[in-house]
Amino acid sequence: MYLLQAFGHEVSGAREGAEGIEMARRNKPELILLDIHMPKMDGYEVAGRLRDDPQCRHIPIVGVTALAMVGDREKLLSSGFDGYISKPIDPETFVDKVQSFLRLPTPGGQSSPRLATAAVEEQKSQVRGAKRGVFLFVDNSPTNLQLAHSILGPQGYEVITAPNVQEGMDLARRSKPDLIVSDVHMPDQDGYDLIRLVKADPELRQTPFVFLSSTTSSVREQENALAQGATKFLCRPLDPQTLLGELEACLRSRLPEQWL
Repeated sequence: MYLLQAFGHEVSGAREGAEGIEMARRNKPELILLDIHMPKMDGYEVAGRLRDDPQCRHIPIVGVTALAMVGDREKLLSSGFDGYISKPIDPETFVDKVQSFLRLPTPGGQSSPRLATAAVEEQKSQVRGAKRGVFLFVDNSPTNLQLAHSILGPQGYEVITAPNVQEGMDLARRSKPDLIVSDVHMPDQDGYDLIRLVKADPELRQTPFVFLSSTTSSVREQENALAQGATKFLCRPLDPQTLLGELEACLRSRLPEQWL
C-alpha cells in the first residue's frame, strides 16, 4: 500500500476474504491485489466468488504469492486470476508490475493494461532531467532504503544510500548531499554517532539532518536528537506524502528556490 500511494494511487485494504469481497462490491476498484494464503478463506475461493459476482467479475485480479510448486501458475490463471506477482516483493519493480495490470480506457473504448505503465514511465522521464536535490539515507534496513528510492526518486530527487555510519560518512564527504536522513538504532555505530561526525565536519555541518526512526518515539529521545543538531525527528509509519512534505520542508533552508 505504501509504495502504491507514493505513485498517487488510492489504496484500500482488507484483512480477510469476506471483507475483501464486500469492499470490492462497494468500491468497484480498478484492480484487486489478492494474497493467496489468508485465514478463513484463501485467495482461490475469493477469486472464484468475485468471478461469480456480476458486480465484480470484470475487475482484474492479480495474485500475490510465493510460487513454489509445479503447476501453481496454471492453477492461478485457471482460477480466475489475470496474473500474479511473486513474493518477496521487490519495491523497485512492484509499482510497474501493478501498473501493467490496470485496464484504462483507450480513445476507441477498448481497454489497455499498458497505458498506466506508460504514464508512470513518462512521469519518471520528466523528472530525470531536473534533479531537485540529493538525499543521503543511512539505514541498516535494505527495505527502508528501497522505499526511499521508490518514494523520492519519482519526485525528482536523487537518493543515495549507505547501510552503516562509516559508509554514510564516506558517501557524505564525496557527494555533499542536500539532506541527510538517518535511522537512530543501527549496529556498531548509531545515528547519534553519525550526527556528531556530520556536525564536526566543516563541509557538512550546515547540511539538514533528519532522524527517521521505526523503533523509538519518546519525547526525551526526540529532544536529545534536536539538541545534537538534528533538523527534525520523524517516526514511522508515515504515509508517502507526509514524509515527502516533511523532508522538503527541511530542504527549504538549504536549496536554491528554483529547485523546490
